[in-house]
Amino acid sequence: MARYTGPKTKIARKFGEAIFGEDKSFEKRNYPPGQHGNNRRRGKKSEYAVQLMEKQKAKYTYGVLERQFRNMFKKATAAPGITGEVLLQLCESRLDNVVYRMGISRSRRGARQLVSHRHITVNGEIVNIPSYQLKAGDVIAVREKSKSLEAIDHALSSSSNVYEWITWNNDTKQGTYVSVPERVQIPENINEQFIVELYSK
Repeated sequence: MARYTGPKTKIARKFGEAIFGEDKSFEKRNYPPGQHGNNRRRGKKSEYAVQLMEKQKAKYTYGVLERQFRNMFKKATAAPGITGEVLLQLCESRLDNVVYRMGISRSRRGARQLVSHRHITVNGEIVNIPSYQLKAGDVIAVREKSKSLEAIDHALSSSSNVYEWITWNNDTKQGTYVSVPERVQIPENINEQFIVELYSK
């Protein structure tokens, strides 16, 4: 199963924001990595560099590799609506992302692991594919045998995010993917237009 397994803080510092969630190391050194740290003079980035960086940020944020991301872009291009917006909606509709948004895990990496280790069900059936695309109305739940998992309880107790497009019941450990989120409902700091421009070259 392909995924990025390298250093997280280094990537977060490259983009200047904690894209992998809470990161104490990033808070201490929130400037670009490299030998000269903050003192290095950085010239103005080219248009291509800005677009590429935005694409890389989106890929690392959602834990998607290049081929998968390109396929999602093709899907977004073929779908009705604004391509960049549809691309982000496809990213948000991934099962691992929704598990993370529901607060079942504190990070997308953790959510991906919960899904691949068969702890999550969709409409009553176990689904172990993190990239599984959810549809409006799908019911996501923690599998009965996994409800006592300490990691899940810990994540849910510290979760405070509320999203209009998903519902969650802490008692039954079950939630619903109510609808595809609008762009304004997606909190990620990504300029999807740059990604569209990059792939359109």
